[in-house]
Amino acid sequence: MLHASDSLDAARLGPRLQSRELRPSEVAAAVLARIAARGDDKVFIHRVGEDELLARAAELERRAAHDLPLYGLPFAIKDNIDLAGHPTSAGCPDFTYVAQTSAPVVARLLAAGAMAVGKTNLDQFATGLVGTRSPYGICTNPFDRRYIAGGSSSGSAVAVAAGLVTFALGTDTAGSGRIPAAFNNIVGLKPTRGLLSARGVVPACRSLDCVSIFALTADDAGRVLRVARGFDADDPFSRAETPARLPASLAGCRIGVPRAAQLTFFGNADAAALFAATVARLEALGATTVAIDLAPFLAAARLLYDGPWIAERYLAVRDLLENSPQALMAITRDIIRAGAAPSAAELFQAYYRLKELRRAAASVWEAIDVLLTPTAGTIYRIDEVLAEPQLLNSRLGTYTNFVNLMDLSAIAVPAGLQGDGLPFGVTLLAPAFAEDGLIPLADAVHRSAAVRLGATPAPLPPLRAARAPLGDEIPLAVCGAHMSGLPLNGELTARGGRLVRRGRTAASYRLFALEQFAPPRPGLLRAHAGSAIEVEIWVLPPRGFATLVAAVPAPLGVGSIELEGGESISGFLCESYAVAAAPEITALGGWRAYLLGKTA
Repeated sequence: MLHASDSLDAARLGPRLQSRELRPSEVAAAVLARIAARGDDKVFIHRVGEDELLARAAELERRAAHDLPLYGLPFAIKDNIDLAGHPTSAGCPDFTYVAQTSAPVVARLLAAGAMAVGKTNLDQFATGLVGTRSPYGICTNPFDRRYIAGGSSSGSAVAVAAGLVTFALGTDTAGSGRIPAAFNNIVGLKPTRGLLSARGVVPACRSLDCVSIFALTADDAGRVLRVARGFDADDPFSRAETPARLPASLAGCRIGVPRAAQLTFFGNADAAALFAATVARLEALGATTVAIDLAPFLAAARLLYDGPWIAERYLAVRDLLENSPQALMAITRDIIRAGAAPSAAELFQAYYRLKELRRAAASVWEAIDVLLTPTAGTIYRIDEVLAEPQLLNSRLGTYTNFVNLMDLSAIAVPAGLQGDGLPFGVTLLAPAFAEDGLIPLADAVHRSAAVRLGATPAPLPPLRAARAPLGDEIPLAVCGAHMSGLPLNGELTARGGRLVRRGRTAASYRLFALEQFAPPRPGLLRAHAGSAIEVEIWVLPPRGFATLVAAVPAPLGVGSIELEGGESISGFLCESYAVAAAPEITALGGWRAYLLGKTA
């Protein structure tokens, strides 16, 4: 049974479904009850019927759960993305049509066992970052109904934050997959342009549009991404991946932070303090912060609405705008109509300028691994946005508008609560196709903030559950120079390794310093009378694991290590003859403590 207080995050819900402790039909019934309890909250424009949802759950119960990575997980879909047999409105009643087929990204999720619950509210034609531009009503912030939920993917974000679904799809052209994440205390993953198929999505700016993922945790977003990604030959904007590598942990990661003079919070002192506190926490976790010049990025941001890219929005709805202008809300109509004005010459001029700005930004990426910015400088009340719709919308895009133009990957994560209880978030950005590296870093940033999941009372799931090995990855315990931030860590990351958790061995090991190696390494021995030793648990793909083991020099080797709690996994050990003349450092509890003692 799924209780009203139970979290729907995949780390907790997934194992219960996979083990058959919980059935998809029970999840479906609980989701329907939660939606009913919220009443007319303007989250959904269209919902899958109860009979259809329960039939889908029953179908899943007849299948093998272990073959379906998203088995029984409920999700919502922004209503500019097609779901077969259901209407797509893009937030405009006169535009509505019934989709004959599901968008490929939706089809992949359904094939993986997820259950579609409904289509969510949005700023009309995804034009806005505020969530107030919908004829279906304003979807309000679950932390304070006076405040905006953010847009354009407002309904998708609130559905996740309120605990109605495990994850939701949004879209992101200028920040629509990140601003709502910040305002709802959830994670918003904006993949690289073309990583997820955009076929079956009502376009805003086709050359910039991305399907985005909202989830309660970075790990949940990664779980969905693994299923949803993939080249689509029928989408002319789809791209084959060229993976970019990032450091496996915050320790030793070079994080770019905008110069103080380039940060603006529009008078929100709480937001400024929370951003500064986030930077301090990351430094305490071993990251190196680098002050960078944000000017090329900010200049690119201005091109999005002040330049000719607005013409793409006009092209997307030109027929409706010219033939039935009254079908659009006034604010949407005014913004999109401006897209008829730019000339071809202006387009090329702006394109040349963008290439210059990308080249200028290249030097920034040589100095950093990841860029950290506020997701938004502040949050506004609904009445404030209605009074100043374009000015305040523009302010919200300060740190988001440039991202797709600059061809970056991004993930927005919670970073604390303001004094008034409203959420604040930060965004980690990296070059294209760096999602697999960004997700664990984002998880670490999220955990450092120690906030609850969305607007629910649930805390983050334990790291062990959230970052379990995937598929055929092989776990490996390391206790010395291979640990994050230490000299041999690159031997793991170069082989596709990633850190999943930190822990200790069982209290039956002795540790020695093998100083004959360059760099020095520890020698770990099993003993009848020993202590618990600090370790990091990494996972590697099978080929990476095999080549690492083959390269380990004698007298070191890889054998079975018992962890605290009784789990046994592979790990670095040492032959006993090699420690005869080596200093014993067992009492220090780990290699890092030994290194600290040497430098003290």
